[in-house]
Amino acid sequence: MSTSYLETGRTGQKQRTRQALVAAARQLIAAGTAPSVDAAAAAAGIARATAYRYFPTQLALLGAAHPETAARSLLPDDAPATDVPRRLDLVVTAFTQLIADTEAQQRTMLRLSLEPTRTEASDLPLRQGRAIGWIAEALEPLRGQLRDAELERLILAIRSAIGIEARVWLTDVAGLSSQDALDTMRWSAQSMLQAAMRGNPPPTNAD
Repeated sequence: MSTSYLETGRTGQKQRTRQALVAAARQLIAAGTAPSVDAAAAAAGIARATAYRYFPTQLALLGAAHPETAARSLLPDDAPATDVPRRLDLVVTAFTQLIADTEAQQRTMLRLSLEPTRTEASDLPLRQGRAIGWIAEALEPLRGQLRDAELERLILAIRSAIGIEARVWLTDVAGLSSQDALDTMRWSAQSMLQAAMRGNPPPTNAD
């Protein structure tokens, strides 16, 4: 929906209505469904026509309901400016805990993103790289020490080891406990970082 609609008229009521729709959508996602705007409106007790003013498409609703949507950064205000291992660990710890706390929703979004018949799958939040931005922010002090292509590949490698995809494999296939899975993902991220900082970054097409 356009920002102007939220910022005009009864803005407080509009924000509450939007939040109610998002909360209802998250509950439905956690139950394993991909809610339509109609379904979220019914669950929230909001008129269908009103709901579409906020979310004209299911994709817009799913994007707003995704657990990662709200956070712009995972680095705390007192994060070190140059200690890259610490910066990365802060981000990875926060990110993996977010996944653990919202696992049911994350699993549903993963399933939706893998459905080959879904024409909008590439636009789902899981495919939009929000976590990539968080990792890139943590590793920003490495810019100049690594080539741009090396830094980009390192970011992708770390993301591949700490997302819901990795958690599903570690818990469902490998049989690790939730905490062991979190610890393994943190270790993997740090191991990749240390290898890159020691002069062994991930391979790139330029190599």
